[in-house]
Amino acid sequence: MALIVLAADKGAPGVTTAATALGAIWPRPVLLAECDPAGGDIAYRLPAADGGVLNPARGLLTLGATARRGLHPDQIHEHTQKIIGGLDVLAGLTHGEQASGLTWLWGPLGRALATLPDADVLADCGRLGGHPQLAELTAEASLVVLFTRASLDHVAHLRERLQIMPREPQVGVVVIADPRQYRTTIEEVRRIVMGTGRHVAFVSGLAHDPKGAELLRGQWGGRLDRSLLIRTARELGGRLDAQLRAQESAESAYRAREQAARSPVEPSSGAKP
Repeated sequence: MALIVLAADKGAPGVTTAATALGAIWPRPVLLAECDPAGGDIAYRLPAADGGVLNPARGLLTLGATARRGLHPDQIHEHTQKIIGGLDVLAGLTHGEQASGLTWLWGPLGRALATLPDADVLADCGRLGGHPQLAELTAEASLVVLFTRASLDHVAHLRERLQIMPREPQVGVVVIADPRQYRTTIEEVRRIVMGTGRHVAFVSGLAHDPKGAELLRGQWGGRLDRSLLIRTARELGGRLDAQLRAQESAESAYRAREQAARSPVEPSSGAKP
Protein backbone atom coordinates (compact mmCIF):
# COMPACT_ATOMS: atom_id res chain seq x y z
CA MET A 1 0.00 0.00 0.00
CA ALA A 2 1.14 3.65 0.24
CA LEU A 3 3.94 5.30 2.21
CA ILE A 4 3.22 8.93 3.08
CA VAL A 5 6.10 10.91 4.58
CA LEU A 6 5.14 13.73 6.98
CA ALA A 7 7.92 16.20 7.75
CA ALA A 8 8.94 19.84 8.19
CA ASP A 9 11.97 21.93 7.31
CA LYS A 10 12.30 24.13 10.40
CA GLY A 11 11.48 23.68 14.04
CA ALA A 12 8.62 21.48 15.18
CA PRO A 13 5.35 22.80 13.72
CA GLY A 14 3.30 19.90 15.03
CA VAL A 15 4.22 17.03 12.71
CA THR A 16 3.75 14.33 15.37
CA THR A 17 0.37 15.71 16.46
CA ALA A 18 -0.71 15.92 12.80
CA ALA A 19 0.48 12.37 12.11
CA THR A 20 -1.43 11.03 15.11
CA ALA A 21 -4.61 12.92 14.17
CA LEU A 22 -4.42 11.64 10.59
CA GLY A 23 -3.84 8.10 11.83
CA ALA A 24 -6.94 8.37 14.01
CA ILE A 25 -9.21 9.24 11.07
CA TRP A 26 -7.50 7.36 8.21
CA PRO A 27 -10.07 5.55 5.99
CA ARG A 28 -8.09 2.30 5.70
CA PRO A 29 -5.79 0.24 7.93
CA VAL A 30 -2.77 2.40 8.73
CA LEU A 31 0.52 2.28 10.61
CA LEU A 32 2.01 5.36 12.25
CA ALA A 33 5.78 4.99 12.02
CA GLU A 34 8.04 7.35 13.95
CA CYS A 35 11.04 7.75 11.63
CA ASP A 36 12.77 10.84 13.01
CA PRO A 37 16.53 10.21 13.36
CA ALA A 38 16.66 12.93 16.04
CA GLY A 39 14.48 10.77 18.28
CA GLY A 40 10.78 10.77 19.02
CA ASP A 41 8.37 10.86 21.91
CA ILE A 42 5.33 8.83 20.84
CA ALA A 43 6.11 6.25 23.52
CA TYR A 44 5.95 8.98 26.18
CA ARG A 45 3.00 11.05 24.95
CA LEU A 46 0.43 8.46 23.77
CA PRO A 47 -1.25 5.89 26.08
CA ALA A 48 -1.21 2.20 25.18
CA ALA A 49 -4.41 0.41 24.18
CA ASP A 50 -4.78 -1.04 27.69
CA GLY A 51 -4.47 2.41 29.28
CA GLY A 52 -0.88 1.82 30.34
CA VAL A 53 2.29 3.13 28.76
CA LEU A 54 4.03 2.09 25.58
CA ASN A 55 7.37 0.33 25.74
CA PRO A 56 9.94 2.87 24.46
CA ALA A 57 12.47 0.07 23.88
CA ARG A 58 10.21 -1.68 21.35
CA GLY A 59 9.99 -0.19 17.88
CA LEU A 60 12.50 1.16 15.41
CA LEU A 61 15.46 0.28 17.61
CA THR A 62 14.50 -3.38 18.00
CA LEU A 63 13.60 -3.55 14.30
CA GLY A 64 17.04 -2.24 13.39
CA ALA A 65 18.69 -4.86 15.60
CA THR A 66 16.97 -7.70 13.73
CA ALA A 67 17.14 -6.19 10.23
CA ARG A 68 20.89 -6.27 9.64
CA ARG A 69 20.48 -9.56 7.77
CA GLY A 70 17.73 -8.04 5.61
CA LEU A 71 14.43 -6.31 6.20
CA HIS A 72 11.15 -7.73 4.93
CA PRO A 73 7.77 -5.97 5.23
CA ASP A 74 6.42 -8.90 7.26
CA GLN A 75 8.89 -8.08 10.04
CA ILE A 76 7.47 -4.62 10.70
CA HIS A 77 4.43 -5.63 12.75
CA GLU A 78 6.59 -7.74 15.05
CA HIS A 79 7.86 -4.44 16.49
CA THR A 80 4.66 -2.33 16.59
CA GLN A 81 2.37 -1.50 19.50
CA LYS A 82 -1.23 -0.30 19.75
CA ILE A 83 -2.38 2.93 21.34
CA ILE A 84 -5.85 3.77 22.66
CA GLY A 85 -8.26 3.67 19.75
CA GLY A 86 -6.46 0.73 18.12
CA LEU A 87 -3.91 2.66 16.01
CA ASP A 88 -0.75 0.65 15.31
CA VAL A 89 2.47 2.58 15.96
CA LEU A 90 6.12 1.86 15.33
CA ALA A 91 7.83 3.82 18.10
CA GLY A 92 10.97 5.66 17.07
CA LEU A 93 14.39 6.14 18.57
CA THR A 94 14.42 7.59 22.06
CA HIS A 95 17.36 9.93 21.39
CA GLY A 96 19.36 11.10 18.38
CA GLU A 97 22.58 9.36 19.36
CA GLN A 98 21.01 6.00 18.51
CA ALA A 99 20.77 7.07 14.85
CA SER A 100 24.55 7.02 14.43
CA GLY A 101 24.52 3.22 14.40
CA LEU A 102 21.55 3.00 12.04
CA THR A 103 22.64 5.09 9.05
CA TRP A 104 22.21 2.01 6.85
CA LEU A 105 18.58 1.46 7.94
CA TRP A 106 16.63 4.26 6.24
CA GLY A 107 16.69 2.96 2.67
CA PRO A 108 15.65 -0.63 3.57
CA LEU A 109 13.09 0.76 6.01
CA GLY A 110 11.57 2.96 3.31
CA ARG A 111 11.29 0.05 0.89
CA ALA A 112 9.70 -2.17 3.56
CA LEU A 113 7.18 0.47 4.63
CA ALA A 114 6.29 1.27 1.01
CA THR A 115 5.48 -2.38 0.32
CA LEU A 116 3.65 -3.17 3.56
CA PRO A 117 0.83 -5.32 2.16
CA ASP A 118 -2.00 -4.69 4.60
CA ALA A 119 -1.82 -1.01 5.58
CA ASP A 120 -0.87 2.47 4.48
CA VAL A 121 2.00 4.03 6.42
CA LEU A 122 2.17 7.55 7.85
CA ALA A 123 5.88 8.14 8.51
CA ASP A 124 6.64 10.97 10.94
CA CYS A 125 10.12 12.01 9.80
CA GLY A 126 10.46 15.17 11.88
CA ARG A 127 12.75 17.81 10.42
CA LEU A 128 14.34 17.30 7.02
CA GLY A 129 17.82 18.62 6.29
CA GLY A 130 19.58 17.69 9.50
CA HIS A 131 19.76 14.01 8.51
CA PRO A 132 20.61 13.57 4.81
CA GLN A 133 20.21 9.79 5.07
CA LEU A 134 16.43 10.33 5.33
CA ALA A 135 16.47 11.04 1.59
CA GLU A 136 16.75 7.27 1.08
CA LEU A 137 13.46 6.77 2.92
CA THR A 138 11.58 9.69 1.35
CA ALA A 139 12.57 8.47 -2.11
CA GLU A 140 10.36 5.41 -1.53
CA ALA A 141 7.26 7.45 -0.59
CA SER A 142 4.15 7.90 -2.71
CA LEU A 143 3.77 11.39 -1.27
CA VAL A 144 5.82 13.76 0.90
CA VAL A 145 3.80 16.24 2.99
CA LEU A 146 5.67 19.26 4.35
CA PHE A 147 4.17 21.04 7.37
CA THR A 148 4.78 24.70 8.11
CA ARG A 149 3.66 27.52 10.34
CA ALA A 150 2.57 30.71 8.61
CA SER A 151 5.39 32.79 10.15
CA LEU A 152 7.91 34.46 7.86
CA ASP A 153 10.88 32.34 8.94
CA HIS A 154 9.01 29.03 8.59
CA VAL A 155 7.64 29.88 5.15
CA ALA A 156 11.07 31.09 3.98
CA HIS A 157 12.62 27.76 4.99
CA LEU A 158 9.76 25.90 3.30
CA ARG A 159 10.36 27.81 0.07
CA GLU A 160 14.07 26.94 0.13
CA ARG A 161 13.30 23.28 0.88
CA LEU A 162 10.88 23.05 -2.06
CA GLN A 163 13.50 24.41 -4.44
CA ILE A 164 16.11 21.79 -3.54
CA MET A 165 13.85 18.74 -3.24
CA PRO A 166 13.88 16.19 -6.09
CA ARG A 167 10.93 16.14 -8.50
CA GLU A 168 9.81 12.74 -7.26
CA PRO A 169 7.95 11.80 -5.19
CA GLN A 170 5.12 14.32 -5.29
CA VAL A 171 5.05 16.97 -2.57
CA GLY A 172 2.14 18.61 -0.76
CA VAL A 173 2.18 21.45 1.77
CA VAL A 174 0.09 21.74 4.95
CA VAL A 175 -0.15 24.97 6.94
CA ILE A 176 -0.67 24.70 10.70
CA ALA A 177 -3.03 27.67 10.81
CA ASP A 178 -4.71 29.80 13.47
CA PRO A 179 -8.44 28.99 13.24
CA ARG A 180 -9.28 32.71 13.36
CA GLN A 181 -7.52 33.33 10.02
CA TYR A 182 -7.62 29.76 8.73
CA ARG A 183 -8.55 30.14 5.04
CA THR A 184 -6.75 33.46 4.63
CA THR A 185 -3.52 32.04 6.04
CA ILE A 186 -3.62 28.99 3.77
CA GLU A 187 -4.21 31.19 0.71
CA GLU A 188 -1.27 33.43 1.60
CA VAL A 189 1.06 30.44 1.89
CA ARG A 190 -0.36 28.99 -1.34
CA ARG A 191 0.56 32.16 -3.25
CA ILE A 192 4.11 32.05 -1.88
CA VAL A 193 4.51 28.34 -2.67
CA MET A 194 3.20 28.70 -6.21
CA GLY A 195 5.62 31.55 -6.75
CA THR A 196 8.57 29.19 -6.31
CA GLY A 197 7.90 27.60 -9.70
CA ARG A 198 8.12 24.17 -8.10
CA HIS A 199 5.16 21.90 -8.81
CA VAL A 200 3.28 21.17 -5.58
CA ALA A 201 0.39 18.71 -5.61
CA PHE A 202 -1.68 20.73 -3.11
CA VAL A 203 -1.56 23.33 -0.33
CA SER A 204 -3.94 22.52 2.52
CA GLY A 205 -4.32 23.25 6.22
CA LEU A 206 -4.66 21.84 9.71
CA ALA A 207 -5.98 23.87 12.63
CA HIS A 208 -3.60 24.93 15.39
CA ASP A 209 -5.67 23.49 18.25
CA PRO A 210 -3.77 22.93 21.53
CA LYS A 211 -6.88 21.71 23.35
CA GLY A 212 -7.57 19.19 20.59
CA ALA A 213 -3.96 17.99 20.82
CA GLU A 214 -4.42 17.43 24.57
CA LEU A 215 -7.62 15.46 23.92
CA LEU A 216 -5.73 13.38 21.36
CA ARG A 217 -3.18 12.47 24.02
CA GLY A 218 -5.93 11.55 26.46
CA GLN A 219 -5.03 14.35 28.89
CA TRP A 220 -8.52 15.86 29.12
CA GLY A 221 -12.08 14.64 28.94
CA GLY A 222 -14.28 15.82 26.09
CA ARG A 223 -15.39 15.04 22.57
CA LEU A 224 -12.26 14.65 20.47
CA ASP A 225 -14.29 14.20 17.28
CA ARG A 226 -15.72 17.70 17.71
CA SER A 227 -12.33 19.38 18.06
CA LEU A 228 -11.01 21.66 15.33
CA LEU A 229 -7.93 19.43 15.10
CA ILE A 230 -9.92 16.34 14.14
CA ARG A 231 -12.40 18.20 11.94
CA THR A 232 -9.60 19.73 9.87
CA ALA A 233 -7.68 16.43 9.97
CA ARG A 234 -10.68 14.79 8.29
CA GLU A 235 -10.55 17.38 5.50
CA LEU A 236 -6.80 16.89 5.13
CA GLY A 237 -7.11 13.10 5.21
CA GLY A 238 -9.67 13.27 2.42
CA ARG A 239 -7.29 15.41 0.36
CA LEU A 240 -4.40 13.00 0.90
CA ASP A 241 -6.56 9.98 0.08
CA ALA A 242 -7.81 11.61 -3.14
CA GLN A 243 -4.24 12.44 -4.14
CA LEU A 244 -3.09 8.88 -3.58
CA ARG A 245 -6.04 7.43 -5.49
CA ALA A 246 -5.36 9.77 -8.41
CA GLN A 247 -1.71 8.68 -8.45
CA GLU A 248 -2.71 5.01 -8.42
CA SER A 249 -5.12 5.57 -11.33
CA ALA A 250 -2.47 7.40 -13.34
CA GLU A 251 0.12 4.68 -12.65
CA SER A 252 -2.35 1.92 -13.62
CA ALA A 253 -3.15 3.70 -16.88
CA TYR A 254 0.55 4.15 -17.62
CA ARG A 255 1.28 0.45 -16.98
CA ALA A 256 -1.63 -0.52 -19.23
CA ARG A 257 -0.24 1.65 -22.06
CA GLU A 258 3.25 0.22 -21.57
CA GLN A 259 1.92 -3.33 -21.67
CA ALA A 260 -0.10 -2.62 -24.80
CA ALA A 261 2.97 -1.10 -26.47
CA ARG A 262 5.04 -4.21 -25.68
CA SER A 263 2.38 -6.66 -26.86
CA PRO A 264 3.32 -8.19 -30.25
CA VAL A 265 1.11 -7.28 -33.18
CA GLU A 266 -0.01 -10.33 -35.11
CA PRO A 267 1.00 -10.06 -38.77
CA SER A 268 -1.76 -9.79 -41.31
CA SER A 269 -2.42 -12.91 -43.38
CA GLY A 270 -2.87 -10.77 -46.46
CA ALA A 271 -6.22 -12.40 -47.16
CA LYS A 272 -9.05 -10.14 -48.24
CA PRO A 273 -12.59 -10.63 -46.99
